[in-house]
Amino acid sequence: MQQLSKSEKLSWLSKISFGMGAFGKDLVYALVGNLFMFYLTDVRFVAPAFVGTLFMAARIWDAFNDPFMGMVVDNTRTKWGKFRPWIMIGTILNAIVLALMFWNVNLEGQSFLAYAAVLYILWGMTYTIDDIPYWSMVPALTDDENERSQISAIPRLFASFAWLIVGSFGLIIIDKAGGGDSRTGFAYFAMIVSVIFIVCSAITVINCREKVITKSAEKTTVKGMLHVLIANDQVKVILGIALFFNFAYQLSNSFSLYYFTYAIGIQDLYPVYTGVAGIAQMAAQFTFPIITKIIGRGKAFFLACFLPVAGFALLFIVGMIAPASIVAVGISSAIVNYGIGFMLVFITVMLADVVDYGEYSLGTRNESILFSMQTFIVKFAGAFSGFVSGVGLTIIGWKAGVTPGAGTIMGMKIIMIIIPAALSALCYLFYKKGYKLTGDFYEQMIAQLRARKEN
Repeated sequence: MQQLSKSEKLSWLSKISFGMGAFGKDLVYALVGNLFMFYLTDVRFVAPAFVGTLFMAARIWDAFNDPFMGMVVDNTRTKWGKFRPWIMIGTILNAIVLALMFWNVNLEGQSFLAYAAVLYILWGMTYTIDDIPYWSMVPALTDDENERSQISAIPRLFASFAWLIVGSFGLIIIDKAGGGDSRTGFAYFAMIVSVIFIVCSAITVINCREKVITKSAEKTTVKGMLHVLIANDQVKVILGIALFFNFAYQLSNSFSLYYFTYAIGIQDLYPVYTGVAGIAQMAAQFTFPIITKIIGRGKAFFLACFLPVAGFALLFIVGMIAPASIVAVGISSAIVNYGIGFMLVFITVMLADVVDYGEYSLGTRNESILFSMQTFIVKFAGAFSGFVSGVGLTIIGWKAGVTPGAGTIMGMKIIMIIIPAALSALCYLFYKKGYKLTGDFYEQMIAQLRARKEN
């Protein structure tokens, strides 16, 4: 293996270019994650239970599709590396599918349901082609702990900016672009996002190079893939954390528009909540390398888990005593999302460490297989949150355009606040019980890996 020396640093051009890839990618994911369900239920008037079931069915397919794509990437050998070709291929395919998902097709009833279902499944598959190799590049860019913290935080910073744009200005752009026609507005917005996505990925592909490279002729087989996922004990821990966190994060994210529109009755609070969320996440990601260096990863991880709990508790109280308060809603969002911003970086850093641990304990380095599980977890959590939202809205008696009763409002608070808070707390339990790639053990592991390569 050819190793990046401790004296060699990644250029800022490489770091920023890598972040640009996340910006384009997460513009796409924010549009689908935040607004696709709303588009289907409130613009195309699709039953929420159907939407939730569709989201869940698509992720069942991804359980097979995503790890397979990880194996394909790990087995790729080209003069451009194994990640960059797939990033560009996935970007172009996904951008085309995204535009078609929101295209103002003249279809209704069963025909539109079939159209939406096929394109949503294709969107998930093509997103996988880009997302897995993109995040798999992190451990291939550097093995230096501080550099890795930076290269993990920077794309998360760009990604949060993308979510900020979609959350704060998405509905405004859609309204302006469509001249008041939501269907046309969504179509134009999706096309704009698709173009930006392609440009951003091209910047990443042109300016980022692999530095930690395994030069091996050995191909990863299905049996080898299963061995990597089962034998590496830290995979189970990080995937448990990622699952609970992403379910909490995406459930509150995807449901917030319904919550402020129907439970609070003030839709204008939605861009306030999401706007502050984006700023708070960016602040967390910007300060992540500094905070973790000062207080250590263990205490920083505690903040990542329990700041959201505190923020959700405050939001619940605000909903009872001052539901119209912009300041109170903003403060609640800031607390929740500063912790979320930390956790977004932590998961990337920890997965990169798990790649090193796999090489240390099993003798194989399988970035894409391990990061494919992150892609699957993110999409599965998004789909499951959509399923819970869709079925939950049906169970609690929600109907589009109808003022909800007290029971429906309480059900919305449970979905938006109570469930995410509980899941966030569970992340810390997983970390304390099982994660061991910290402190002296981590330093000894990296030292031994370097010694192996020098010898």
